Parts: sequence; structure tokens; C-alpha cells
Amino acid sequence: MSISPKRTAEDFFKFIREQGVMTLAIGFLIGGTVSKLVTAFITDIINPLVGLALGAAGNLKEATFTLGSATIAWGDFVSTAIDFLVVALLVYFGIKLFGIDKK
Repeated sequence: MSISPKRTAEDFFKFIREQGVMTLAIGFLIGGTVSKLVTAFITDIINPLVGLALGAAGNLKEATFTLGSATIAWGDFVSTAIDFLVVALLVYFGIKLFGIDKK
């Protein structure tokens, strides 16, 4: 059984067209970009506001408290949780907006 380069190329491009590989790749690129945008929004805008409200001197990510000899970095955890919630909300509303949940 010989494999023809032309036939292999045709099969490959057919696979890409039919399986939506390009759509998936675009989705990953947009998702990565949105994630970076959300992280920047949380880090640069939300964290300072929440940090001020919680008395963390405007820098929530570095907010800690000491319990005995252990240092608890609660600010970083709260910042990551806020980041997750915003991304989850964007995904939820994106799915609703495009009607993907009905497929």
C-alpha cells in the first residue's frame, strides 16, 4: 500500500475543513487573549479597589497576615478567585449570546 503525498494533503485539508479545526484554533486564540485582558483588568483596576476597601493599602495581591510563624497570602487567593469569576461569567454570557447552549 503506497501513500500518495497528494492524497495525504487532500485528506488533511478535508479533515481541517470538516472537523472545524480552524474554528477551534481561533477559539483558543481569542480565549487566550480574553484571559489576558481579564487578568489585566483584575490586576490593574479591580485589585486596587478591593485592596483599598479591605485595607490592603491598594495592592490586594500582596495582602498577607501572619498567624504564628506562617504567613497567609490571602490577597493573592482573593485576586485569583475574582479573576476566575470574571472569566467564568464571560464564558457563561458568551455561550448564552451565541446560543451554543441550545445545540
